[in-house]
Amino acid sequence: MPDIRPALGARPNLLQMSHVEKTFRGDIVALRDMNLTVNQGDFISLLGPSGCGKSTALRIISGLMRPTAGQIRWSGGQSKDDLGIVFQEPTLMPWARVIDNVWLPFRLRGVPYGQVKDDVLRALKLVGLEKFQRAFPRELSGGMKMRVAIARAMVTRPRLILMDEPFAALDEITRQKLNNDLLALREAIGCTVIFVTHSVFESVFLSDRIVVMAARPGRVIREVEVDAPYPRTEEFRTSPEYAAHCRQASDALHQAIGEVA
Repeated sequence: MPDIRPALGARPNLLQMSHVEKTFRGDIVALRDMNLTVNQGDFISLLGPSGCGKSTALRIISGLMRPTAGQIRWSGGQSKDDLGIVFQEPTLMPWARVIDNVWLPFRLRGVPYGQVKDDVLRALKLVGLEKFQRAFPRELSGGMKMRVAIARAMVTRPRLILMDEPFAALDEITRQKLNNDLLALREAIGCTVIFVTHSVFESVFLSDRIVVMAARPGRVIREVEVDAPYPRTEEFRTSPEYAAHCRQASDALHQAIGEVA
C-alpha cells in the first residue's frame, strides 16, 4: 500500500510546546526552553542520552506533570479522549484478563463493555492477541504484555499516543517485531505518536521526525527528518537510505552527548 499521508509541511498542527522549562527541588533543571511542534499524523521520536528530560517532556505533554514555565497548546483544545499512554512497563492489572485490561479506558469513563465490544476486539486483533483475550497477564510473554498495553492505549482512537521507551526491556527480535506491529497499528487508526527511545536504529525505522535532545538541561538541539515512505519493511532496515538516516541521527546524538561531557 503506498504512503498517501500528507507531506510533513502540509499537516495541520496538533499541539505546540512553547518555551517549556522544568525545575525540580528548586535547582535541578530538567528542561530549559524546550520548543516542539507536533502535527497531525507525525511519528516523532525523542532521542537523547539518559537524563536529557525525554520522559519529563512526555509527562508534561500528558498533563501528569506541570511545567515550571512555558505552555502546551492543543489545536482545538484538549479532551480526555485525546491521549493514550504506553509506559516502559506494561502496567497491566494482574487480576484482570487481557480483554478487561484493554476495555479499561472505556470502563473508567463509565462505558459498558457491550457498547464497545467491537472496538476492544478490533484492538486485540490488530496486535495479534485475539486468541488470548481470556488469558491473564501472568500467562503472557513480555512482548505479549506490551502488545496488550499498546492495544489499551489505542482502543479509544486518541489523537495522540505517548510512548515512553516501551520496548527497552525486550530482546532485539521481539523489539523489531513490535516496531513493525506498532507501525501497522498506527496506520490502521491514524494517530500521532511521540516515542521516547535511546536507540538510533529504532528511531529511524519508526519515525518521520527524530527530535534529538541534549541534557543538563534538556533541550532540543537538532531535528532529523526521515523521508522514507510508509509502510516500512524489513528491506528498509538493510537499505542505503536507512544507513544514511542512521548516520545523521547518530551524529546528532554524539553532538548531544558531547554537549554533556
